[in-house]
Formats: sequence, C-alpha cells, structure tokens
Amino acid sequence: MKFLKRTSRVFPSPMRGSGLQQQDRTLDGMTSPTTPPPQAAARARAGEPGLAATVALYALARLGLLAVIALLLGLAGVPLLVALLVALIVALPLSMLLFRGPRSRLDRALAVANARRSAEREALRAKLRGDDRD
Repeated sequence: MKFLKRTSRVFPSPMRGSGLQQQDRTLDGMTSPTTPPPQAAARARAGEPGLAATVALYALARLGLLAVIALLLGLAGVPLLVALLVALIVALPLSMLLFRGPRSRLDRALAVANARRSAEREALRAKLRGDDRD
C-alpha cells in the first residue's frame, strides 16, 4: 500500500558522517484508516457490541428497573424520595437476577478489553526495550 510507506530524511550528525542520508521506513503495525482493528472485526462477526455499548445497555437496563420500581411505589402513594431510596435498595438484587445475560456480556467485554490493553502494553514495552518479536 503506497500510503503506508513514508520516506524521512536523516540530517547529518558527527557520528554518522557527512551528507544527507535517505532512509525508507514503513509504518509497522499500522492499518489503513478504513480498515477496522482485528478486535472490532471479530466482534462484528460475532454480533457482540463493543465495551462502551455493553456498559451503556447494562446501565440503562438497571436505571430502567430503578425507574419502574420507583414509579410503582410512587403510584402506591409512597413519597418520591422514599420511593427512590427503596427502589435503589430493591433494584440491586433484582437486577442481579433479571439481568444475568447482559451482566455476563459485560464481563466478557471487560475481559476482552483488559486482554487487549495488556497485549498492547506488552508490545509497547517490548518496542521500548528494543526487542524484535516480529
């Protein structure tokens, strides 16, 4: 790919000798802007949303449950603040039972993100040490 190759000039230094030197370098490990990262492509094939979407869906489900419980208590004549506090206490264990699927998807998404970050961190450390793992 032509746009992934760049040419840079190295200016003369006392240790390298005189004159301008031309070096060709390719951007290792880079993908084109239109190519999604491999993790995103794997998730798209598996039909699973990313971490942010999974967190948002789980949080919205829990907030929705809280709102439903508070609304039911409010319709029963319980004051709003008391209804919200009771709904908060009741919604926690109830969401653990009702939302097992979304919670397990969230756990998987967090594990994948953690593994990806660890791999990226290790690759960066290897590059900084000068290890050639390619």
